[in-house]
Amino acid sequence: MNSPVDKEVEALMDAAHDQAAKALGLTCTGPPAWGFLGVTLGRRAGDQWLRVSRTAKRNAGRKQGEGIVGASELVPEGVPRPRLHAVHDWTDGEWAFEAEVLDCLTRPVVSPDRADIDHDPGLPDEWWADLRQALALLAEADGVKTTVRDGWIERAFPQFLGVPAPATVERVTGHGDLHWGNLTVAPLCLLDWERWGRVPFGFDAGLLHANSLLVPDVAARIRKEFAAVLDTPAGRIGELAALAEMLQAVARGWYPDLAPRLVARAEALTGVRPPVRE
Repeated sequence: MNSPVDKEVEALMDAAHDQAAKALGLTCTGPPAWGFLGVTLGRRAGDQWLRVSRTAKRNAGRKQGEGIVGASELVPEGVPRPRLHAVHDWTDGEWAFEAEVLDCLTRPVVSPDRADIDHDPGLPDEWWADLRQALALLAEADGVKTTVRDGWIERAFPQFLGVPAPATVERVTGHGDLHWGNLTVAPLCLLDWERWGRVPFGFDAGLLHANSLLVPDVAARIRKEFAAVLDTPAGRIGELAALAEMLQAVARGWYPDLAPRLVARAEALTGVRPPVRE
């Protein structure tokens, strides 16, 4: 969905990916798939996928129950996702690297080049039923990480929505990054499990809805499919948390086309126009 920031980052990640492939005995082919700002790089290795990510050395070490490894241990089997086959971690200079070997999926991603959509992907009824079931099963998992923390909500609601933060936030276990770049067409598969954990109730559905606002029919379908979540006081808070996160991205220069729709949706929920420049 993204590309490296510059040639230096590209060279760093290319070398790290080659090192991981060698350590894991893999031969990678095909074009590279870059993550946000070149932080991750993935390539196909036969019927598997080698994904390498980097972080500052001071943050080295996987936390128990979190990320892709935690999802492989704690998320129910009925939630469709790529299987994890192997990991390889190391540090080099100022960086820590983590590599995972996953299933290589042949089915296409709904929106491979962006998180939101600008047209109706025409997903069948069975796909929507599978998504509802996947999120319901995921909600029963023992999430460890707190995604979208209370401290951020306390700051973000007044800053990006123009309303006070809620006194309490109901949480469930969720994906935490449910957008169209992390969902495949039928059969459904959920990708990118870095943020999964305890999210505000309604956050996943609210985030997918926010990323659908350029296509009113799809946004309406999400509100219908997840009415039991979004049409509740707790679900409204979760959707507002998703909108606040999206409006924070708008303030940083992302989603220029989507920005007016995000502002309008937030205002419809709160009665207050968000103090964000569109």
